[in-house]
Amino acid sequence: MDLQAFTPSDSLADSIAANVDATLRLLGENPEREGLKRTPRRVGKTMQFLTKGYHEDPEAILRSALFEEDYRQMVVVRDIEFYSLCEHHMLPFFGKAHVAYIPNGRITGLSKIARVVDVFARRLQVQERLTTEIKDCIQRTLNPLGVMVVIEAEHLCMQMRGVQKQHSHTVTSDFTGAFNRKETRQEFLNLILNAPK
Repeated sequence: MDLQAFTPSDSLADSIAANVDATLRLLGENPEREGLKRTPRRVGKTMQFLTKGYHEDPEAILRSALFEEDYRQMVVVRDIEFYSLCEHHMLPFFGKAHVAYIPNGRITGLSKIARVVDVFARRLQVQERLTTEIKDCIQRTLNPLGVMVVIEAEHLCMQMRGVQKQHSHTVTSDFTGAFNRKETRQEFLNLILNAPK
């Protein structure tokens, strides 16, 4: 399963385009003017891309690169860039995910962790659920001794509208198993906070 091999559906793009055309008219714009003529179609294709995670299986991604390995120390993939859409306003939120797991006889390819983050991010989301979905998927699929996910993000729904706080960041975390121990959580936080950039 290749996350780069995304092909938009023409019929879905046409359906979304018709609604975008109507929205532009409701806003007092002219969808026939030069700059907007192809905008509804572009938006249709863009929305499919930004929500392609609905059509991808994150567990299959992890299973596609499972290896037996007797390694029982922490595996950390940090600074995974992601882009998502807030389900409340359909405005972007974006940032970095940091993911750790402690293997229990099986490891997965490191790129697969980043791909799992992408799959869940490419859906209409809230940051809290995104954090938990990544954690649950890795726990369910790899059955490790523990998983921890920390996400830090900026939300344009807070920066562009509403309270308009441009420099605010939201941080969420969730964990299982060995990460219930404070010392293990602290080791993970030290690795993501103090590692060289």
